[in-house]
Amino acid sequence: MADLVLPDIEAYAAACSLPETPVRRNLREETERTMEFARMLVGPLEGAFLSMMTRLVQAQRVLEIGMFTGYSALCFAEALPDQGRVMTCEVDEESAAVARRFFAQSPHGGKIDIRMGPALETMANLTGPFEVIFIDADKINYVNYYRRAMELLSPRGVILIDNVLWDGDVLLNPPPDDRTAAIQELNRVVAADSRVTAVLATIRDGVWVISPKPSREPS
Repeated sequence: MADLVLPDIEAYAAACSLPETPVRRNLREETERTMEFARMLVGPLEGAFLSMMTRLVQAQRVLEIGMFTGYSALCFAEALPDQGRVMTCEVDEESAAVARRFFAQSPHGGKIDIRMGPALETMANLTGPFEVIFIDADKINYVNYYRRAMELLSPRGVILIDNVLWDGDVLLNPPPDDRTAAIQELNRVVAADSRVTAVLATIRDGVWVISPKPSREPS
């Protein structure tokens, strides 16, 4: 992943933000040491951002599309009240096995429900509302995930979508590959969606922050 933000600046911001819990730190370190695609971790700073957004909307239910080894799922679970729940979708059993092991070590792990299988199939059978929906899975389906997420989102909720700057490759025209083209399409769709208010935040590799507009705009 390209350093779109200087590493020293990101480390400073992380140090000033919500602290990383010991379970998450151990999970991050093992993932970085043992997993081939460890860069898929959201990391401490983005993890703090996810936790903060969960608290801000006073979420009870979180839907995560793409769990990997479970770091972000723990960020959500730690921020939820005791009765809160995280439903997280994953297709890779090796990653899920790591996540399960660390969920068992966390006092918040019991809040997390792992759904194995293609996320679009899982989403098709879900009933909302969810106050937070986090999309961080295969990029080709990003627009499909977004459209279904809008159907499942609480009116007071927020959709968060990761990797929407894609190492800066979103600036390339023509796009170098199908994944870049899919992210560019998502960014166009979100920016043009009159139903939402959205900000593309330059956190790590880019995060969309999307919330539904109220049914009546204030005068």
